[in-house]
Amino acid sequence: MRTSDVLMDVKSLVLASVLVVAGTVAASAQQSQFVFQFSFFAKPVPPLDIPNVSGSEAGNAGLTAQADSAPVPPAPIPTVASKVVPADAPTPAPALPTAAEATLSLAAPTENGANTGQGDALKALEAAADQGQPVALWRLGTMYESGNGVKKDDGRAFAYFSRIADENANTPPRSLEADIVAQSFVKVGEYYREGLPDAGIPKDSARSVALLMHAATYFADAQAQYEIGQLYLTGDSLGKSALQAARWLSLAARKGHVGAQARLGDLLFNGDGDALPAQPIEGLMWLTIAHDHVEGAPDASWVDELLNKAMSVATPEQRTAAIEAADVIGPKVSSSGG
Repeated sequence: MRTSDVLMDVKSLVLASVLVVAGTVAASAQQSQFVFQFSFFAKPVPPLDIPNVSGSEAGNAGLTAQADSAPVPPAPIPTVASKVVPADAPTPAPALPTAAEATLSLAAPTENGANTGQGDALKALEAAADQGQPVALWRLGTMYESGNGVKKDDGRAFAYFSRIADENANTPPRSLEADIVAQSFVKVGEYYREGLPDAGIPKDSARSVALLMHAATYFADAQAQYEIGQLYLTGDSLGKSALQAARWLSLAARKGHVGAQARLGDLLFNGDGDALPAQPIEGLMWLTIAHDHVEGAPDASWVDELLNKAMSVATPEQRTAAIEAADVIGPKVSSSGG
């Protein structure tokens, strides 16, 4: 196969991903015809029987949104009329530090290396969290989740992440705080997947999927889309479907999620019977992209294992075509971890 022919096929692939249309894209291999049996860039359809995150209208709105769509933001909250302040009114208390200022205080050591202001900074974060600041709630949640600066406490981490999700489910997807809210839905969903018996949080697979689905559809979060794809791969909670798995993984892979790129590549390379015929060149392309993005990261070992296994059985022509395709597609998808 000539390099010009491969590049032409890759350009077609890029165009298909931009338009997000289902269809059949034809490409050629040197000795046999290589046919895309489905457009893995087509948007997956969330199952209809996923329970709501809550009984609120906010939960319903999120779960019915299509993947990567631009949902209509909620109606503006009415403003409260300004009150006239009497001349003899008491002087207001000094403003509490912002979550960002408190975080800087937590991270800033003194000259001898000790951070004597951590206690005050933690109190400032807690005060900001009491006011409902998502950044402060997120910072505290991650601190208690990892035990960074505080005693590890998954129950408290769950509480902080839950509050973010409960109070911000309809945050506009392109707002500054959207990533924090989406990741909070993912974390709470992960907690419900296994449960926290010591904290009185029961295992609830249905609620876990509902939370992940909200993050994956309304917020188009790559980690949530990856986890939904994994559920379709294993058959847990949603039933097994290679086609749906490939579609969800592709959404995350295009956002640079390394784990999704590797799982998608492995799935496409090997196929899954009639439901998903093998597409070795495309599979090798995504495995190669994942390898390039994950170098030096904790996930490198299992990603490289999948790539080496596929390379060992691929033909020289398939390897060459996949590497050339990865050179074109790889720079267009940024790495976001896995």
